[in-house]
Amino acid sequence: QVQLAESGGGLVQAGGSLRLSCAASGRTFSSYTMGWFRQAPGKEREFVAAISRSGGTTYYAETVKGRFTISRDSAKNTVYLQMNSLKPEDTAVYYCAATRGERSYYDTRDPIIYNYWGQGTQVTVSS
Repeated sequence: QVQLAESGGGLVQAGGSLRLSCAASGRTFSSYTMGWFRQAPGKEREFVAAISRSGGTTYYAETVKGRFTISRDSAKNTVYLQMNSLKPEDTAVYYCAATRGERSYYDTRDPIIYNYWGQGTQVTVSS
């Protein structure tokens, strides 16, 4: 079992930056592909980014590619989402998620494959 806890959300002006963190419990962090999703009011949860177990492979949604960077620190059991050049349309609750094993690009984009979810952290970007 894995427990996930996000932090780092907040209010930022357009063009600014935030770094989200997701701390994972347990000793098998390296067994999990990790993902970030977001959900804006009235919208479905959408894929943002994912990272392989080793951290050597990353995937991004087209809407954030070039602005967001996902990374992981196995020593700290933590996955990060560095968000730069933020836009008002990035406003959402951001969730981290974990799925056991290695996953393909297409799999990582589907929230149904993730077994564990954090409680979410609010990101608000003002114009």
